[in-house]
Amino acid sequence: MSKTNASQPAPSAPDSMGDSLSKDFAAGVVVFLVALPLCLGIALASGAPLLSGLIAGIVGGIVVGIASGSHLSVTGPAAGLTSIVLMSIGKLGTFEAFLLAVVLAGVIQLAMGALKMGNVVNYFPSSVIRGMLVGIGIIIILKQIPHAFGYDKVPEGDDRFIQPSDSENSFSEIAKHLDLITPGALFVALAGLAILIFWEKTKVKQLKVVPGALVAVLAGIGLNALFKVAMPSWAITEAEHLVQVPVPENFAGWLKAFSQPLWSSISNGQVWVVAATLAIVASIETLLCLEAVDKLDPQKRHSPANRELFAQGLGNIVSGLLGGLPITSVIVRSGANVNAGARTKLSAIIHGILLLFCVLLIPKLLNLIPLSSLAAILLITGWKLANPKTFKQMWNAGWTQFLPFIVTILTMVFTDLLKGVVVGLIFTIVFLLWENLKHALRRPVHEGDHELLELGPHVTFLHKANVLKELGGMPKGTHIVVDATKSYYVDPDVVEALQDFRVHRAKDKGLTLEFVGKIFDAPAAPSAH
Repeated sequence: MSKTNASQPAPSAPDSMGDSLSKDFAAGVVVFLVALPLCLGIALASGAPLLSGLIAGIVGGIVVGIASGSHLSVTGPAAGLTSIVLMSIGKLGTFEAFLLAVVLAGVIQLAMGALKMGNVVNYFPSSVIRGMLVGIGIIIILKQIPHAFGYDKVPEGDDRFIQPSDSENSFSEIAKHLDLITPGALFVALAGLAILIFWEKTKVKQLKVVPGALVAVLAGIGLNALFKVAMPSWAITEAEHLVQVPVPENFAGWLKAFSQPLWSSISNGQVWVVAATLAIVASIETLLCLEAVDKLDPQKRHSPANRELFAQGLGNIVSGLLGGLPITSVIVRSGANVNAGARTKLSAIIHGILLLFCVLLIPKLLNLIPLSSLAAILLITGWKLANPKTFKQMWNAGWTQFLPFIVTILTMVFTDLLKGVVVGLIFTIVFLLWENLKHALRRPVHEGDHELLELGPHVTFLHKANVLKELGGMPKGTHIVVDATKSYYVDPDVVEALQDFRVHRAKDKGLTLEFVGKIFDAPAAPSAH
C-alpha cells in the first residue's frame, strides 16, 4: 500500500451534483468581483478602450470556459501582456489593426494545439511552478495594499515592479502612501477582511449559501453610503478609487463602443509579427497557469494542454472579432476560483455570464463598489497563494528545490512573471549540470597495485576537465585503471581526451593507463594532435 506524501495532500472526493453547482455558483460570483476591476485596469494600462477589457473577460469566461478541458482555470485579459499590447498598438498605429493581430494570434494558437505543442509545459520543474504561485501571491499583496489604503494612481491589474504610470515601484508605492491613507477606504478594506475571515471559519451552513466575497462587497458599498451621510470626510468619492464601468446612455451607445478588426492590414508584416508574439507569450502564460492550477486543485485533476491551446485560440479569435483584448489563462482569477471552492469549469462560465449581464444591466451599481473592498478579496487570495507552509515544504525538499523556488519568486517580484519563470528554469538547469558534474566520476580508489578511476553512467564533454585533472594529479609511477563498465554513455570528446592523455602525456608523467569497458572498444574521434 503506497503512502501519500506529507507535502502533497490526498485528492479530495468529488461532491454531489447539487453541492458542486452551489459551490461553482458561489465561486463564479467571487471570480466575477475579482475580474471586473482587473479587466478594466488591464485595458487602461494597455492603452486600449475600457470596453475591450470587459469583452475579453466575457469571452474568456464563456467561450474559453465552454471549450476548455481545464476544471478550475479562468481566462481573461492578462497583466503580463499589457506592455506588449501598449507597444503593439503604438507600432501598428490603430487599435483596429491590433485587433486583427489578436485574431491571427488565435489562429496560430489553434495550429499550435493541432501540432500538440502544449506538452512543452511538462519540461517546467515543480520548484519553478510553485515559485511562480508564491510570487504571484506576493505581487498581489504588494499591489493591493495601496488600494486598501485608498490612495493609488496605478491601474488595477498592473503587476510590474516599476510602475510606468507614476515612476514608483511595488515597495516605494506602499511607503509613499503610508502618510496618505484614506480612513474610509482602509476601514472598508479591514471590514471586508474581517467578513471574509469570519465567513471562511464559520460553521453556520446557512451563511455559506451566500459567498463571503459578495457580502464583503455589499458591506463596502453600504459603509461608503453611510460615510457620505454621517462622516463625509471618510467617504470614498474619487472615481479612481471606485470601479469604473463605462455607462452608455442607451443600447445604441453600446454598439458604437465596439471596434472591428482592420482587415486591410493583413498584408502588413508588423501585424503578423505582433500576432506571433501574442500567440507565443499568451500560450506560455496559459500553459504555466494550467500547470499551477492543477497543483492547487483539491481533486488533483489533469488539464489537457493541447485542448487548452485550442480553446485559447478560439477565444482570441472571438475576442479580436468583437473588439476585445488578447486573453490567456490567468493565475490571479484562477487562484481566487480555487480558493472560493470551485469544483468544475462551470464557475468560470458563470463569471463570464455575470460580467456580461451586470455590465449591460447594472453598470451604475457596479460603479459604487470601492476598490478597497475588492482589495480585501485579493489580499486573502494572495495570502493563500503565498502561504508560509509552502516555504517550509520547499525547504524540507532540499537545496536543489528550494533555491530555484526562491530565485523564481525574487525575480518575479522584481521584474515580471515570464522573466521569473525563465530565470528559475535557468537556475534549475545550472543545478542539474552541477549535480551531474559531481557524480560523473568517483574519486580515485587505491586497489592493490593500481588506482581505480570509475566513470559514472553519463559522462559529457563538461566532465572532460575534471577527468584530466584527476589523471594529472596522480603520483609518478602510478598505474591507473579507468573503468567505464557502468557507463551507458561517454562523450567522444572524453574518450579522445583519455586516449590522447595515454599517448602524449602519461609517459612524461611516468603514468600508465588501462581502459576497461566496451565504450573504449569503439574507434575514437581523430586526435587534434
